[in-house]
Amino acid sequence: MSNHSRRDFIKNASVAATSFYIVPRHVLGKGYQAPSDKLNIMGIGGGGKGYSDIMNSYNKGAENIVAVVDVDDRQVARIKKDLPKANFYKDFRTALDKEGNNIDAVIVSTPDHTHATIAMEAMRRKKHVYVQKPLAHDIYEARIIAEKAREMQVVTQMGNQGSSGDGVRTMIEWFDGGVIGKVHSVQVWTNRPVWPQGIKYPSAGFEVPKELDWDLWLGPAKYREYNPALLPFKWRGWWDYGTGALGDMGCHLLDPPFKVLGIRDAIDVECSVGSVFLNDWVPEWIPEGCPPSSMVTLHYGATKRNPSPVTLTWYDGGLRAPHPDGIPSTETIGDPDGSNGVILIGSKGIMTCGTYGMYPKVYKNGKQVPAEELPKAKLPRVVGGDGGHNTQWVEACKAGFGKMEVSSPFDYAGPFTESVLMGNLAIRSYMLREGEGRTAKYIGRQKLNWDATNMRITNFDPANQFVRREYRAGWTL
Repeated sequence: MSNHSRRDFIKNASVAATSFYIVPRHVLGKGYQAPSDKLNIMGIGGGGKGYSDIMNSYNKGAENIVAVVDVDDRQVARIKKDLPKANFYKDFRTALDKEGNNIDAVIVSTPDHTHATIAMEAMRRKKHVYVQKPLAHDIYEARIIAEKAREMQVVTQMGNQGSSGDGVRTMIEWFDGGVIGKVHSVQVWTNRPVWPQGIKYPSAGFEVPKELDWDLWLGPAKYREYNPALLPFKWRGWWDYGTGALGDMGCHLLDPPFKVLGIRDAIDVECSVGSVFLNDWVPEWIPEGCPPSSMVTLHYGATKRNPSPVTLTWYDGGLRAPHPDGIPSTETIGDPDGSNGVILIGSKGIMTCGTYGMYPKVYKNGKQVPAEELPKAKLPRVVGGDGGHNTQWVEACKAGFGKMEVSSPFDYAGPFTESVLMGNLAIRSYMLREGEGRTAKYIGRQKLNWDATNMRITNFDPANQFVRREYRAGWTL
């Protein structure tokens, strides 16, 4: 064969191979999925929730997991066995540099304090992103992330999977049917924290395990010595890394009332928190950590969906909402064990649910209304319900920006997360003090008025330090 003929042969063979690679699945036969129809995904955070997010998106091989990133080799031992063809990295920046041309989308399932920096780096490269709840560690991050997603026109989803469940849609249908009238009060509670919280910061100075890149785990947070008391789960109760009970469960439990009522930005916020006394008369003061329990009250204005102002009260750490008069005292509200619950009190009745909007019920005249007497389903459901939250995002990524609806896009999840984190701003402000011991003066224990447009507390400036945190040198948003 001449050189000229050989070149033509190679060229034609390459074209033929490429054409076969992108041929539509229907041409190849029922059930066949062409490689080009798969979403190429990078998972950042490979243990715990990261494992389930990645594997749910992988969907038994329906999509490609190109790379997995985790700062701790111990956390990816399991997923390495399940996904032996994936490339593994410790630094998400290195992974994005090397795999950027090979991936379409990124899953971020790391501790709260690194959500924003990772998601922003992925979106700058125009990658679709799925970010675990809460969307960000502070209010400013949530605002900027949502703006960047809109600018880059990428498909986004926050990992509050109950947002894809049937329960919240059922509640919307019932509310739209006028069953409970105008809602004026919302009560929400959780049994979190279920990790150590309200305690002094544990002693540190331990040797860093060889499997862990501690500096990368810290990310934008200020430097502290390695502490095994934080990993892999107990970081949630420390403000440098976690967002406490509100950050853990707020995005699950508050989603139904936000969706049902169409509320968005809080007008004001106030709180009280539980105290721990190890010495007479002087409560422990632990400003670097979340309190053992809290009660947070937020006020919202009337909306198109609900033409009535709403008072929303959040309880955690063993505190629970009062049992409404319109519900029999023997009834368990929310989850079957009562550990988490939501109550919407309206002018005509009461609606309740548990975690993820599950177990929705309506009460009128002191009795539960039978399901057959309530408005019928009419809204489209997500395939698989809350279990289909990841795959809904995957399909939307493959369809392209703006082509398919997702349950918790950043245009919704950003403002929603801001509202959730308003509670933490109030809690941290509540702990501000001047002086020590019995003479200490707590200066932030007041109702805080919120200017959502400018992201500012207007009547107590010291609280604004909690709108946006300072990043460690070398880290930017």
